[in-house]
Amino acid sequence: MTSRKTPAVATLLLLASTAGCGGGGGGHAVANPTPSYAAPVPGSYNADQLTQALLTDIPGYIRSGPPQWGEYGSLAAVQNLNQMQQAVKLDKPQCASSARAISQEKAVQTAPSALVAFAKGDRQSVTETLMAVGPDVAARQVRIRVPAVCRSFRVRVGHAWVSDTIVEPSGTRIGEGSRTAGVVTSPVTPAGVPAAGTGVHTWFVVLRSRGYLATITLYGPGVTRAEAERFARKAYQQAERILP
Repeated sequence: MTSRKTPAVATLLLLASTAGCGGGGGGHAVANPTPSYAAPVPGSYNADQLTQALLTDIPGYIRSGPPQWGEYGSLAAVQNLNQMQQAVKLDKPQCASSARAISQEKAVQTAPSALVAFAKGDRQSVTETLMAVGPDVAARQVRIRVPAVCRSFRVRVGHAWVSDTIVEPSGTRIGEGSRTAGVVTSPVTPAGVPAAGTGVHTWFVVLRSRGYLATITLYGPGVTRAEAERFARKAYQQAERILP
């Protein structure tokens, strides 16, 4: 694994909610060869409806492949990511769940979902996921906050360590409620400190609305919170326009 790919892979492994987000490591969403339509959640949407409500284009980006749909936990990108996680080690094992945009509760894993990914070159990507969950589940996901002890930690990928720093700015509201978080991933030098000027950024936005939860993840060198929130607003507007 090259040094350029190491931070990308580490970030992919930690942001499990995005499933198909990628950058230098080439981790784009992969189409499910046998897509299945999940049963509708009472008062919500099925996976086919969510697929129709995904973003269809993002200026400057190319779609990485066809959307995936079905139960969230059955998506090929999610299953691939779960397998990749076995290859990493955190210096703070208790922080593994804190680094996820959404939790792994059963209601999320079994939710009807749809996912699509877009790429700009080979080092920048945007991934959108829509999940049909009830209002209580959606509210819990938006309220997730990273404990202070888990706002910085190290991840070992193979024989290399990288450093992750998480920030959670406040003040932005999209839909009926949202949260924004950012991760800076940097290689660790032989002296044990993050390498200056080599960080890769990931920004994710989790938002809720009537009957669904949405995540947007923006990955790449130099990407910004403002960009991620702009894409999240675009995704929200698209979903509100399409979903009945």
